[in-house]
Amino acid sequence: MVREAATEVRVRRAYDPPEAADGHRVLVDRLWPRGLSKERAHVDEWLKSVAPSAALREWYGHDPAKFGEFADRYRAELADPARAEALARLRTLSARGPLTLVTATKDLGHAHSRVLARELGAAPEAD
Repeated sequence: MVREAATEVRVRRAYDPPEAADGHRVLVDRLWPRGLSKERAHVDEWLKSVAPSAALREWYGHDPAKFGEFADRYRAELADPARAEALARLRTLSARGPLTLVTATKDLGHAHSRVLARELGAAPEAD
């Protein structure tokens, strides 16, 4: 099966100002970014059900050395019905036009949002 080129999927920090090229902006964190008002966030929707479980997030602890295993475990969690439904929503949005996954995570190269972007067909970026 030949897959058409994916629409642009971007990953951006919630604290960065939005850009015109962002398209539909979706917050993909379980918790709202600390100290950020809804007006400043400029998100079109919040899909907290696509975020990693609290247990996985705590195990990972944003340790870059654990990122490979974290990504594998997170992809396994995405098979959970609630997460799979949220991932399907992101696929629908990405098919409609530019999509930006918004997160409060500081290290975007080692974040769950990067795993999501790759699941949606975005080309891996140099970390």
